[in-house]
Amino acid sequence: MQKTILVAGATGNLGERIVKALIDLGAEVRVLVRSNSDPLKIAKLESYGAAVFKTDLYNLAEVTKACEGVTCVVSALAGLREVIIDTQKVLLDAAVAAGVPRFIPSDYSLDFTRFSPGENRNLDWRREFHTYLDQQPIAATTIFNGAFADMITGEMPLILFKQKLVLYWGNANHPMSFTTVANVATYTANAAMDSTAPRFLHIAGDLLSPQEIKGVATEVAEQKYRLFRAGGPGLLSGLIKLVRWMAPGETELYPPWQGMQYMRNMIDDRSNLSKSDNDRYPNLHWTKIKDLLAIHLGAIKK
Repeated sequence: MQKTILVAGATGNLGERIVKALIDLGAEVRVLVRSNSDPLKIAKLESYGAAVFKTDLYNLAEVTKACEGVTCVVSALAGLREVIIDTQKVLLDAAVAAGVPRFIPSDYSLDFTRFSPGENRNLDWRREFHTYLDQQPIAATTIFNGAFADMITGEMPLILFKQKLVLYWGNANHPMSFTTVANVATYTANAAMDSTAPRFLHIAGDLLSPQEIKGVATEVAEQKYRLFRAGGPGLLSGLIKLVRWMAPGETELYPPWQGMQYMRNMIDDRSNLSKSDNDRYPNLHWTKIKDLLAIHLGAIKK
């Protein structure tokens, strides 16, 4: 029997990839989009074979109607508190009202259940939403993937390519989890089709320490990279407070201090991957940091 999966946030990078992966798995896919969403993005989703529902995401009745007959609701919504908590609550309430058996929230991060309030603003919102989610009569599955590996060649100031440095905080041998957006999307699609998926799934496309990243970068670039220790966790925490005071950015999704908060989480022992669910769906090919660096450095050389 074909499963029907509804995806919210499908016009984003991760959401679109989840839709494509679901269709490749043989699912019937519905997507919720706002009426003012980019027509080109909507057309692309339709070209994959997804059924598009233009909906007011704060209108419970409209969202409930779109959820009727759905096997699992997948959220790939991204935004500030009003999205992660308020919009997702409407989506969840609609799923419950329509009798949908399963819900996958928009978490896709390191395991924030191990951290305390105030350590990471964006993850605090997700933990708050979990409090509401876990009270509802619906099965839920959260996917923890560490950091998005794609950021290591751009937004994440970890590898300084011009200086041939790997910048790190704390312990050079502390392992960190990385998973590409594509791998997260494919894994999420499989989890959405899996009626036996547990409450939490932990994955990592690659698990490397700064010391190991230095070795990989040196091998791929065929040039020597060196480690640069910026400081310890205490200094990083102090810088976060300073940057947040100087440039609050509270209405921004990723102000500079937010990325710094995430890095502080990544170097904390509480972020260690205590178990791996990578093998739950054995047909996945996991992209390694080495693969990403080969592509990035190859493009630079051209």
